Amino acid sequence: EVQLVESGGGLVQAGGSLRLSCTAFGFTFDEYEIGWFRQAPGKEREGVSCIDTSDGATDYADSVKGRFTISINNAKNTVYLQMNSLKPEDTAVYYCAADQWGISLRVAYGMDYIGKGTLVTVSS
Repeated sequence: EVQLVESGGGLVQAGGSLRLSCTAFGFTFDEYEIGWFRQAPGKEREGVSCIDTSDGATDYADSVKGRFTISINNAKNTVYLQMNSLKPEDTAVYYCAADQWGISLRVAYGMDYIGKGTLVTVSS
């Protein structure tokens, strides 16, 4: 069965850090672009970060630049999102998505695969 499974969410105080993981089952990342998206209560889903597995190129939303880092471990078929200096406005369900034709942080729907999400709550 093809699926993406996220983990690593939780409750953290403002200024703290979390590392999210996204592991693929049933396919390998090497032919896909991988992205992290998030959806806060009452808001639209938005792009956070993405990585091109062919060349390692990355992109970040302005709101997380300098605080979040996306990386990949091909041997483990896992993508990570290291989140530092967390703010209450980072509170959301974080989703991992994969698409063979590319990921745009401006397009939050329609990817080939998307996980069920992991909840990140940042307290003030």
